[in-house]
Amino acid sequence: MSKATAEGQPRLASKRTGPLLVGMLVLLGGWFGWSAVNQWRQASVGGSLEESRDQIVSGVQTALNGQVAQLAKLVKSERVTAALASGDAEATAVAIREGWPGTEEVQVVAATLDEAYADPKAFGYSRLALLEAANAEDTVVARVVRDAGGQRLGLAAPVVLGTQGPALIYVRQPLLRLTATFDKVRVPEAGYLALRQGNHNIIEQGTTSLGDGAEALARPIGKSGLRLAAAVPDVDAGPLGLSAIPCAVVAVLLLAIAAMLQFGKGKVPLPRRRAAGNTHLEEGPTLRESLEQVPLAVVPPPAEGGPPPVPSVPGQDVPAGIFRAYDIRGVVGRELTPQVAALIGQAIGSVLQVQGLREIVVGRDGRLSGPELSAGLIEGLRRAGCDVIDIGLAPTPVVYFASYHLRAGSCVAVTGSHNPPDYNGFKIVVGGETLSGDAITELYQRIRDGHLHVAAEPGSLQERQVNADYIQRIADDVQLDRPLKIVADAGNGVAGELAQPLLEAIGAEVIPLYCDVDGTFPNHHPDPSDPDNLEDLIQTVKRFDADLGLAFDGDGDRLGVVTREGRIIYADRLLMLFAADVLMRNPGALVIYDVKCSGKLSDYVLRNGGSPLMWKTGHSLMKAKMRETDAELAGEMSGHFFFKERWFGFDDGLYAAARLLEILAQREETPSEVFEELPDSVSTPELKVPVESGTPHALVSLFVATAQLEDSPFAGARLATIDGLRADFPDGWGLLRASNTTPVLVLRFEANDDAALERIKTLFREQLQPLLPGVALGF
Repeated sequence: MSKATAEGQPRLASKRTGPLLVGMLVLLGGWFGWSAVNQWRQASVGGSLEESRDQIVSGVQTALNGQVAQLAKLVKSERVTAALASGDAEATAVAIREGWPGTEEVQVVAATLDEAYADPKAFGYSRLALLEAANAEDTVVARVVRDAGGQRLGLAAPVVLGTQGPALIYVRQPLLRLTATFDKVRVPEAGYLALRQGNHNIIEQGTTSLGDGAEALARPIGKSGLRLAAAVPDVDAGPLGLSAIPCAVVAVLLLAIAAMLQFGKGKVPLPRRRAAGNTHLEEGPTLRESLEQVPLAVVPPPAEGGPPPVPSVPGQDVPAGIFRAYDIRGVVGRELTPQVAALIGQAIGSVLQVQGLREIVVGRDGRLSGPELSAGLIEGLRRAGCDVIDIGLAPTPVVYFASYHLRAGSCVAVTGSHNPPDYNGFKIVVGGETLSGDAITELYQRIRDGHLHVAAEPGSLQERQVNADYIQRIADDVQLDRPLKIVADAGNGVAGELAQPLLEAIGAEVIPLYCDVDGTFPNHHPDPSDPDNLEDLIQTVKRFDADLGLAFDGDGDRLGVVTREGRIIYADRLLMLFAADVLMRNPGALVIYDVKCSGKLSDYVLRNGGSPLMWKTGHSLMKAKMRETDAELAGEMSGHFFFKERWFGFDDGLYAAARLLEILAQREETPSEVFEELPDSVSTPELKVPVESGTPHALVSLFVATAQLEDSPFAGARLATIDGLRADFPDGWGLLRASNTTPVLVLRFEANDDAALERIKTLFREQLQPLLPGVALGF
């Protein structure tokens, strides 16, 4: 009888396996314990960061209020009041400068700002926007401006300058007067804080790679337009996905069992097992003995005709997440580097080689990372044996145009489109086809698996300029019947290079706004689909009594429009105007629109003798559907317009602007009156609900499945599921879809009246909320 049996208690381990088992339990316990401590430490970073954020918000707000109050006080001082009353601008500036030590510059300008608008680029767009805000709000305004070769704190106050009338005082202060509080507050190294104005980072501290997700914890600084963005790294999940407390509990249990085995002579109370007849329990084999009893598997040699040998080029690890549905896009430095760009170029070149193609055009937008990523891309393309034509700085549609104009048939635009400044990416056309979906995935697989072509000799490289050819090609086809006064807002994107010369070439009078190319986008984000980004354009159109305002996105392939009265004309209504014009010359033509467009668009196309077709959102998907159906026109709610009639079928915001002005100039009515004639309804812009990365499509699938049930509240609607779920009711419709570019759910609603709109929104909200517990749905 064994000793364990004699004592009436089974052993968990023998003398040989005991120390091994104790060691394993200690290691496991240490692992779980370390994970618990690490999670607590990471969680504490969040609390510390939020405390630092709130201190800085308070400090910046106090500093800002102090500066505004100081200027307001000086304006009312006896010396300044006397100088203003006498109409002496110079004396006013001197009085403020001497009364405010450390001030860098003071200017007094007429409230008409005629001098500034005579050359807004030289005057400075951000200074101009500040003065316009002071004019509009009739109070002291403070903003961060770009002046004197760098960032400064600018203040503006409306005044009356004697008999000369309304004027504005501009004061330039060192930025340190606003940001000094950053030096007094400790920011955890593992966290991230940034003072932001629009999408421009004024000052950053901490781990900058976290900046992309910093808006979730952002806090506004009063009504200044400034905000403090904050981010902490994700808390790493413990073993088996356990959080800190469960990890700690498991660690204690494991270490307790190890102690009992070590100091309790191997006895651990375990349930007894009664054996029939014989109660003798033998010690089992040790781990080593068990391994010795298991025969080693013999791996047979590879059979003839098996898989091909490993490629000669080794596979490379690149971030899979940058390969999106429509293009390639990622954060520069973290996901996109010149080395990654070279691999992408080599993969694109390999696809060209398979298709027997060789020439390719490359162009880039105005982002700061464009030159180095473009150089890396070109290196990879040449390594694969492609002959590259580099057209340099150019809007994406000009890159597309160059592929036709230079008869290359293929092109790559290095662009981050409307994404934040720290993003960049690639839009790719091979043999006239825009790559998307599986074709984008194939590029990633080629890089990962090493299926990259290496030419015996690198391809050639030449530089060409095609901007003038692009303008000439459009001006030869489009000329306005009467002049129109236009404000063109490029948002500091690359379209600013061509917007004014192109529109002037077709006969428009153009007032440029933010048309200097600046990859930091200091004035507003270049995304015309967001109404907030159109505020400066609306003010400028009203100020100059212009006929229309045109806005372009970061790479010039999208268009936004505002009227003289400041009304935003959304893309689906613009598409109605384009459709009516195209159908006059092409009766029965097919017009494609995406699932986010107005329900009234289909009827409008039909009434004008066309064939409407609703399709998935995405510029590459739209172009593919146009080729498949031979459609003459297509458009998306985001502002992409695709003209095959008289053009090449790719999305082009600049060309769409020219066609729009052509249509409006042919009418006797004002542009506002023309738009008033189009069918309208009550609608929302695109509404976005951020969700966890990787979950949008799964959430939409669950939503669609629930909506299609027999007893669903959507039973009375006509459901379309080509891209998410669009439910059309007799008096309106609602849409839920997953963005293919960012981790958000996209919603849009339209109805005949406010009551119907609210009913449809409520239905979607009630059905979506159970899928997102704890998430506030802001619609």
